Amino acid sequence: MVKHNNVIPNGHFRKHWQNYVKTWFNQPARKARRRIARQKKAVRIFPRPTSGPLRPIVHGQTLKYNMKLRAGKGFTLEELKAAGISKKLAPTIGIAVDHRRKNRSLEGLQANVQRLKTYKAKLVVFPRRARKFKAGDSAAEELATATQVQGPYMPISLEKPSVELVKVTEEMKSFKAYNKLRVERMNERHIGARMKKAAEAEKEDKK
Repeated sequence: MVKHNNVIPNGHFRKHWQNYVKTWFNQPARKARRRIARQKKAVRIFPRPTSGPLRPIVHGQTLKYNMKLRAGKGFTLEELKAAGISKKLAPTIGIAVDHRRKNRSLEGLQANVQRLKTYKAKLVVFPRRARKFKAGDSAAEELATATQVQGPYMPISLEKPSVELVKVTEEMKSFKAYNKLRVERMNERHIGARMKKAAEAEKEDKK
């Protein structure tokens, strides 16, 4: 029995829950549809690679992800110039260009330039019109043996640093890292005062 002066229960249980249920029964059909779409795209863009234009290697943003490598939007104008590829030619031979990106490190620039050179060495350029070859087009023998690249090409992989094992010596055991850090911290704090004191002492000696 309900006690005290409570609100009279008046439950609203007809919520039309069928309208709020998300089913996933179309997943197998969607999978088939995506596969057929990929096949049609491959035929449409032949002989270009199915995974799109070549992308540069860049580091992720923020402290959390900056040790990871990923594909960037496009190569910088500086990278293209170093690789000997003009900015107008690059998009026509399957190279993505991003004029806004900047090279913040020499290592990143060199890695992407090497990536472009490797791609250029493997590249097979088809003529715009059959049997009408221009400068820069590949030879007929290369065209006859060329195949369309399916899936990712020149994938980006992070090289794991090798760990060198060393034997722990008595000198290593006796080394006190915390004490050393405190001493060096103190030396850095007092460097200005010590330099000033040394300069005054030198001045006194000259007198």
